[in-house]
Amino acid sequence: MAADTPTPRRRALLKGAAGAAALAAFPAARAQAFPARPITLIVPWPAGGSTDRHHRALAEIAAKHLGQQIVVQNAPGGGGTTGPGTMALTARPDGYTIAQFPMGMLRVPHMQKVPWHPINDFSFILGVSGYTFGFVVRADSPYKTFMEYVEAARKQPGKIDYGSTGTGTSPHLLLEELSDIAKIQLNHIPFKGNADLMQALLGGHVMAGSDASGWDKFVDGGQMRLLVTFGERRTKRWPAVPTAKDLGFDIVGNSPYGLVGPKGMDPAVVKTLHDAFKKAIDDAEHAKVMDQLNQDVWYRSGDEYKAWAVATFAKDRALIERLGLLAK
Repeated sequence: MAADTPTPRRRALLKGAAGAAALAAFPAARAQAFPARPITLIVPWPAGGSTDRHHRALAEIAAKHLGQQIVVQNAPGGGGTTGPGTMALTARPDGYTIAQFPMGMLRVPHMQKVPWHPINDFSFILGVSGYTFGFVVRADSPYKTFMEYVEAARKQPGKIDYGSTGTGTSPHLLLEELSDIAKIQLNHIPFKGNADLMQALLGGHVMAGSDASGWDKFVDGGQMRLLVTFGERRTKRWPAVPTAKDLGFDIVGNSPYGLVGPKGMDPAVVKTLHDAFKKAIDDAEHAKVMDQLNQDVWYRSGDEYKAWAVATFAKDRALIERLGLLAK
């Protein structure tokens, strides 16, 4: 036998070593190849609202950095939890399905049983932004100020209604918290998202609406009146409109949100997504959209975002319990 001819045993060892090397290199090769096809971004609200508008613009910019299209898929329901929750239970953790992670994901599990865990079943990619929340009525509403609305509720407990984007969402809980402070009883009507809430308000099916700034075009167009906002300070865009704090209600809310994927994602894939969306956040075109929606950037790395979510999930249990919404 020639000296350089491998023995059967050596051939087996070489084959095994080659296979092990290929397996070891597979995750790196997979991460380097990502993304090889379009990515689905789940927006858990109807099309046309402020969250949808923001994510479509953000996805368009991030797609340029990824070299692949990002397809926005609207999946409303459950106060913004149906889309991300379904993704956590059914999507492969390969980076090709990601979702917006609204505050309801950290609150609804305190109010009802859900088949997913808001921390353990997700990979946190990055924090993105927060909302400007406001309370609007139709332009022909008898309520010219928010305090007139409050006084009407005092005179007719349970008869004065408002709509929100769903039970347990920030627009709902902000009004419930305010009602508790003001000692009034309002009739809450939940909707799937901004678009159907706005149509119901315009159609006269609900007296008022509590939501993020998806009402902006109706306020600027003269179809609705903005009575109050819930930021730390008055907005640049509507400086004449008081904050809840201006009116004596010690309430501030901006409901930060970000992007997540299913648990178990390859850290290299998470980094690729993080880096592309971080570049999109920093883009001048994205800044224009933020100004239009009157929102501020709320960037957090994946680790920072997860740490914030863990702390908020624990803290918000106390709010849910105080409002009498804790699941029994």
